[in-house]
Amino acid sequence: MRKKNNIVWITGASSGIGKALVAEFAKNNVYVLGSARRLNLLNEIKKELGKQGKYFIPHKLDVTDFTGSKAKYSEISKHYRIECLINNAGITSFSLASKDNSNTVEKVVRTNLIAPINISQLVLKGMRRRKEGTIINILSVAAEKVFVRSSVYSAAKAGLLAYMKVLREEIREYNVKIVNVLPGATKTGIWPRDMLKKSGDRMMLPGDIAKLIYLIYNMNSSAVPEEIVLRPIQGDL
Repeated sequence: MRKKNNIVWITGASSGIGKALVAEFAKNNVYVLGSARRLNLLNEIKKELGKQGKYFIPHKLDVTDFTGSKAKYSEISKHYRIECLINNAGITSFSLASKDNSNTVEKVVRTNLIAPINISQLVLKGMRRRKEGTIINILSVAAEKVFVRSSVYSAAKAGLLAYMKVLREEIREYNVKIVNVLPGATKTGIWPRDMLKKSGDRMMLPGDIAKLIYLIYNMNSSAVPEEIVLRPIQGDL
């Protein structure tokens, strides 16, 4: 059993892949700090976990509030050692590039690109000092493949992929692992209802992705999987 002061921090933990990650890590007796904008949903997850709920620590946080993120990190680091950060929080816009307004562009970029960069920089301080740690980024196949009606989302995810590749090279001497996971279509609430009804049976399940990410986290090896692409068995939608 791991020490309680060693934690995994998962952003966007209230639904979808984030919620599945919380359940998977807690099931394996790993202490998880899950952050999201809606604390009520996090508290519901804690109840759903039953006895394993003791491994889940809910925290309210909007990752696009950079001042708030810095304060939250300061609060967390007083009590816990963050051994792994999973940048999972994300939003999208299923519209044509010509229809995206400046507010939508800024919101998607702040959530999917700038926020994970800022939070990663915060946790890296301790990881570099200890010369150990893992950062796992939940990206998307849209970072590499063209999908219409996802221009801003694709740009943000591609930007984070590039950033993390460069960061990885810059911090290799500190023994910090950076793993980029690029899932294809996953059955979560990020999709419109009509799309879930039409193609939900073809999509990957969040729980299956969470199991793989836990295995990556739990690897005790001199090797590290740096980029992992996951797709539904029948391929992209």
